[in-house]
Amino acid sequence: MRALVGVMGAAALVLAGAAGPATAADAGRGEGRNDGFTIEDPRITESSGLAASRAHPGVYWTHNDSDDGAHLYAVDSRTGRTVATLTLSGVGAPRDVEAVSIGPDGDLYVGDIGDNLGGTWDHVWIYRLPEPKELRDQTVKATQYVVKYADGARDAEALMVHPKTGRVYIADKKRGGGGGLYAGPAELSASGTNVFRRVADVDLWTTDGAFSPDGRRLLLRGYFEATSYVWKGGRPVDPERADVPLQRQGESVTYSPDGTTLMYGSEGRGSEVEPIAAPGAPDPEPTGGAAESPSGKGSSAADGKSGEDRSLGAGAVVIALVLAAALGLKRLFRKS
Repeated sequence: MRALVGVMGAAALVLAGAAGPATAADAGRGEGRNDGFTIEDPRITESSGLAASRAHPGVYWTHNDSDDGAHLYAVDSRTGRTVATLTLSGVGAPRDVEAVSIGPDGDLYVGDIGDNLGGTWDHVWIYRLPEPKELRDQTVKATQYVVKYADGARDAEALMVHPKTGRVYIADKKRGGGGGLYAGPAELSASGTNVFRRVADVDLWTTDGAFSPDGRRLLLRGYFEATSYVWKGGRPVDPERADVPLQRQGESVTYSPDGTTLMYGSEGRGSEVEPIAAPGAPDPEPTGGAAESPSGKGSSAADGKSGEDRSLGAGAVVIALVLAAALGLKRLFRKS
């Protein structure tokens, strides 16, 4: 057994060497990368919506599901800590806040659209407020909009604002598929009722959604699956399955500001926000020049593999050696 432990220890050292040490250049890329993070605020126990800030790089807006009052939290993805808490004024007591999105005007749109009674409330609400220029705890006046559906009340958890047109969309949550995507009026009215009409069927038990920053794609997620659509003519077309992480209770999703990454969130204290490459997204912009090889020359296509690929290759070899050693020791123990 000691021999096996020794082999494993040696393998770990080789793997560390293959991956290479962290460098100052790696640390300097922190702000430009779309890394996952943990929500550290103990007040946030039911993070149900997620939206990447446009005014504050690296900050994501979230909120609790219910029973938390009219609050939004700005979480710094580099530390996982809350850097501002917004209290919404000018609205009634929220019932079931499920989503947050940002429009082309830079305003935050909050969807008080859930209905745990299975679609029995005859109306729900959307709250709209400007994203503050300064991140600090403050009270912000919001506009409240009354929302009804043309085909009757329903439960919903996904609200998305198109980043170009500003039109608001809601996807309802229907068990076993059979859900729909609903479009609001071209402009929301604070004085009347805003009727949302079904524009597409959605074969997903939807818990959240997001438009890509360029408005060309719509992503809808459920607890264990997600679907990416091409957005064309005000409707989702060409659906394709998208990767989604396994989470405790997958409730939220948003695009990173550069559109290359989907950030998936979950409910629960200390919940994780996990990044996954977005379908159809452009490659991220390079952060620097080509890495130099030991000879002083930049790596080329003739090398066949990047440094990361070579590290993975070395890791695979080491793992194979470990497995071989383990099997050999197992046979040795059998013989003895």
